[in-house]
Amino acid sequence: MKNYLKPAVFFLSLWPIYIIVYQLIYNKLGPEPVDRIINHFGEWTLIFIFLTLSMTPLKKITKSLQWIKFRRMLGLFAFFYASIHMLSYVGLDYRFDFEPLIDDVFKKKFVFVGFSAWLLLIPLAITSSNKMVRLLKQNWKKLHSLIYVISIFGVLHFIWLSKTIFFKPLIFLIILAVLLLFRLKFNKSSIVSDKNKL
Repeated sequence: MKNYLKPAVFFLSLWPIYIIVYQLIYNKLGPEPVDRIINHFGEWTLIFIFLTLSMTPLKKITKSLQWIKFRRMLGLFAFFYASIHMLSYVGLDYRFDFEPLIDDVFKKKFVFVGFSAWLLLIPLAITSSNKMVRLLKQNWKKLHSLIYVISIFGVLHFIWLSKTIFFKPLIFLIILAVLLLFRLKFNKSSIVSDKNKL
């Protein structure tokens, strides 16, 4: 049964693509299809970042290593959807006109922080393989702790894009706060455990 879990998670992770394809075919993207596509993939990027962050807490809570096996895949899907989100914004909204885009990166804080989050995801995606884990050793963990910075940037991007904290951005903010609190709790537990061993 376990052999089917990874392929099942992989195909389930393509759900955002299925939704957009369905809406394109049946003309259900609404009155602003470009915004719909961009926002759709932006929200799913955050969802996959949160799913990636939740694997370690779930491992600790359930005492099962199965969760960790999905972390890399979910992280790569987060990068995949972040890249579609960014390319949709650049291609559909700006028509690959880079001059006004670069201007907006430096003038609009939601664009700047969103673009920064995507840039920080690139080294994480590149170093996600087992070979890179062995090559970077302890530096791999330090590098991949950037996911916490990325998650904060992602939520700020959503909030600032929304102008104010509406329902969805607030939900994402609460989820992020819970995940970060779990991380702090586990770090403190590890430090106490290490001291006890001494």
